[in-house]
Amino acid sequence: MSLRLQRKLTVEQAAKRAALWPEQVEWLEEGRLYRFPGYEAAVLALLRYATSLGIDHREARRLSGMPVEPPARRPVGQWVAAGAATAVLVAVTLTFLVGLGGGTQSGGKSNAAGLAPPWKVSVDVLNGSGDINYTRRVASRVGSFGYRIAHVTRANRFDYRDTAVYFEPGGGALAQRLAAQLGNVQTRPLPAGKNARRLVVIVGPAHATG
Repeated sequence: MSLRLQRKLTVEQAAKRAALWPEQVEWLEEGRLYRFPGYEAAVLALLRYATSLGIDHREARRLSGMPVEPPARRPVGQWVAAGAATAVLVAVTLTFLVGLGGGTQSGGKSNAAGLAPPWKVSVDVLNGSGDINYTRRVASRVGSFGYRIAHVTRANRFDYRDTAVYFEPGGGALAQRLAAQLGNVQTRPLPAGKNARRLVVIVGPAHATG
């Protein structure tokens, strides 16, 4: 959001530049990547948005935490800087997604073991600690693995002490896979239900998640 405001752009103006819907810009700025159909769509949207804001080489390095070099003085140096800016921008995007738990390698291994692919599994993410921002980050992380996010909402209470993956009868193996992807959190059975491909993640405090 700060980059957009520095350029004195409204959400609608930024969306028009990036050929995105205004709500998609809001999803990106608020970290709600789970709202996109999948992590590939989120990556493309993030790249289009960053590119439309005109992030240059120096700014890209600053955003990624890399040392900022002096501006190039020669035309050849400008071409090199432009290429480096693109590479850094991609690195920033990938680093952001990795921080959310992006990637489907573990999901692919599980598929080989006979489990349903993540995109055939529905996941509800519930705020069990009162921290909706952290809950949204966890939901984005779950979505980056390829799962279908059905709902992101509050749990029945806010005193859950840890994050856990709950499963309906027959969904234990799927829950174990997602639990491992989230950092070996606990899995627990739901008392009722008939959909083995439905999981519920109740998000506890941020410090309690592995």
